[in-house]
Amino acid sequence: MLLEQIILTGIMLVLVACLFGTRLNPAWLFVGAISSAYLAGLIDLETMLVNYANPSLITLVLLVLVSIAIEKTTLVQYLARSLANGSLARSVMKLGLSTAFLSSFTNNTAVVASLISTIKESKTHSPSKLLLPLSYTAILGGTLTLIGTSTNLIVNGFAIEAGMAPLGFFDFTLVGIGALSVGLITIILLLKFLPDHGRKEEEVVPFYLEGKVTASSKLIGRTVEENGLRDLRDLFLAEIIRGERRICAVTPQQEIQQGDILLFVGDIKSVPLLRRFDGLQVVHDKHEKDAEHLVEVVISQSSKFLGKTLKEIRFREQFHAAVIAIRRGHDRLPGGLGQVKLQAGDSLILAPGGDFYQLPDLKREFVYISGLDLQTHLTQPQSNKVMAAFVAVIGLGIFDVVPLVKGLMVLLLGLVLFGSIKVSEMKRRFPIELLAIVGSAIGLAKLMIDTGLAGQISDALFYVLGDFGPYGAFIAIFVMTVVFTELITNNAAAALSFPVAYALAIGFDVNPLPFVMAVAFGASASFISPFGYQTNLMVYSAGNYRIKDYVTVGLPLSIIYSITVLTLIPLVFPF
Repeated sequence: MLLEQIILTGIMLVLVACLFGTRLNPAWLFVGAISSAYLAGLIDLETMLVNYANPSLITLVLLVLVSIAIEKTTLVQYLARSLANGSLARSVMKLGLSTAFLSSFTNNTAVVASLISTIKESKTHSPSKLLLPLSYTAILGGTLTLIGTSTNLIVNGFAIEAGMAPLGFFDFTLVGIGALSVGLITIILLLKFLPDHGRKEEEVVPFYLEGKVTASSKLIGRTVEENGLRDLRDLFLAEIIRGERRICAVTPQQEIQQGDILLFVGDIKSVPLLRRFDGLQVVHDKHEKDAEHLVEVVISQSSKFLGKTLKEIRFREQFHAAVIAIRRGHDRLPGGLGQVKLQAGDSLILAPGGDFYQLPDLKREFVYISGLDLQTHLTQPQSNKVMAAFVAVIGLGIFDVVPLVKGLMVLLLGLVLFGSIKVSEMKRRFPIELLAIVGSAIGLAKLMIDTGLAGQISDALFYVLGDFGPYGAFIAIFVMTVVFTELITNNAAAALSFPVAYALAIGFDVNPLPFVMAVAFGASASFISPFGYQTNLMVYSAGNYRIKDYVTVGLPLSIIYSITVLTLIPLVFPF
């Protein structure tokens, strides 16, 4: 047993180090960790594979797929139209309550994706005042029910594997309502600290544009200053890429050479200024004639191009459009546009070819295209049937008439047969990475408990926290999970924290449920960083936010959320 603990400790330390210290895909890391445990003889193949068929995990996958139909209903359209009415505070209140309600029953990333386009087109309120509250309330809404967020279902799966009774559908609701209430009030009070990019026209949106110096250019052989490249209105020459070499902090005396790629930072509206320079090619080849009709797109969370560069995916060939600018919030993007690895939420400015809008992959790859509605909507009768069927399945599951897994399977089959969901949509949206992370994490958590490693860690924490009692340990677990969530991902945070939380509760000989809830609510507390939660990343560029915007609003929200949750959980679930 000691040898098993040593091996598993090594595997977990490598996993944690890679999660925190690298940008490797968490799915690959978790699969690699559980595979290493199998190769080391800590777990047999059958037991390892069974973890990927955990009922909570299957429920989560089915919910993600069913939500494809839910987001097409007129309910989402009605919500989007209602946002334009009333004052900013009233609009945020309506947005928050509606988004939270939808997120408590469906996938919250789907809810946010469905509303981004409408909010960006809002003529009543600045999108930057609405998009971050949209993300935050989607996160808060997910804490209301068992199926509201993947984290709750994952924690339920961990609990079942540890021998606890399954969590009830509304076990999270009382604490979740309290967190949502104080959270929404906090967001409304902090609205004045969010940027108002819709009203401050003098603010330059930091897009990254590149121009290539052609062989016949008169810029060649002259310095940056001589060519007048330092005196551009709302544009700044940030880098020169010369072959494999990057020249940063460009000086006025830097000489321009043939083939140089000049990387500018600034306002996309200043693109016409670059055309006055002889031989500086901003929009390439056949798309030159379309440069007057630029299109903005936002990369979808379901895009198959995430983590890949424009060169790797041959963007121009795939979409018949040239990328002339990229924006990721206010982040500094080093290198040429072709070397930028795409992330969900990135904004691209395209010069499209004539058949761009007829391409079939637009809805999969982008959540927003300026001037174009990407969502395929159901008719009112279809919407009513879909919502009625979904409510019926949830109701039957709540009252234990039909298990939720069976009900969702039948519902999904019916939605496919009646055309509400296409098989191609299911393939595109199938959460393979989530399946990989959660299935692997369940196996690792069970191993930590069965080998006694979790007990050893809890004993060490007990030595440190023993004088503070169960409540002190409960707070420590919550804080640890929140930190993990902000630094890695919510699902990974839950996977790392649960075994220790469960072992601590056993060590204190108290009810483990408060500790389990601390992990669940802590893993949903991602408000301070745009990278800790998918919805935060999706609105990052769409709202033209800086990281300081997340800190300014998210830090007070995180503190108030934490105080509320840490107060309510022991009252609802006594030690």
